[in-house]
Amino acid sequence: MSPFLELTKIAEITRQLPQAMQEKGFEIRILMPRFGNINERRNRLHEVIRLSGMNIIINDNDNPLIIKVASIPAARMQVYFLDNEEYFQRKHVFNDKDGKFYADNDERMIFFCKGALETVKKLGWAPDVIHCHGWMSALVPAYLKTTYKDDPTFKNSKVVYSIYENDFTEKMDADFSRKAVMGDMTEANTEAYKDGTNTAMYAGAIQYSDAIVLGSANIDADVLNNVKNSNKSVMEYVSTSDYENYYNFYEEITSEQLVDVA
Repeated sequence: MSPFLELTKIAEITRQLPQAMQEKGFEIRILMPRFGNINERRNRLHEVIRLSGMNIIINDNDNPLIIKVASIPAARMQVYFLDNEEYFQRKHVFNDKDGKFYADNDERMIFFCKGALETVKKLGWAPDVIHCHGWMSALVPAYLKTTYKDDPTFKNSKVVYSIYENDFTEKMDADFSRKAVMGDMTEANTEAYKDGTNTAMYAGAIQYSDAIVLGSANIDADVLNNVKNSNKSVMEYVSTSDYENYYNFYEEITSEQLVDVA
């Protein structure tokens, strides 16, 4: 997210979209990983003690979750950063200094997705819409529709997932779909992710999301076909920075929820 880390087009969208929705009267919470090349001093990150102290279990290992926060004064927005010494305190984001895809990117992804949901629970804030961006958040829809489906914090939440260009050509660890299982889930719940590719991450997210946003003009053909066959509500790609279409999309999705309840 800009200005903390400007890696892809997502950084711009995740900076401008929340502000645009806040100006429309929405109450916003933003969560992202605290990657090691985010300058804590310059961006004035500080730990939120009341939210820190949880452990996220991955592959039977306890991984401490540290929550930090920074403000964007011009927008009156706070950003929550999920940190862990083993997973995020590195000089590079997804690839090492030689350009090699980190072998534990699967666990880093699982840690972020589980940690984000547990953080929102600890905030005591029940969102109407949860908007996930890119492959790093692709497990969030699966967790919300399985382990967290009856949780009071999330049971009425609609999940929107934004798809972008494929960011990696490598594969996740071969054991990824097993490690991603949590709570009362089974490996059948993570079957769509099993191939470990960027396209597979999107396939899983599409399966479990309520609605899809096409966030890029250049989306993989297989992914687009998957979106088409999903019969989910879809917001087509718009090249302009006018976020009125997002506002209307959110309103449409939440009003569908009221109809369903009625």
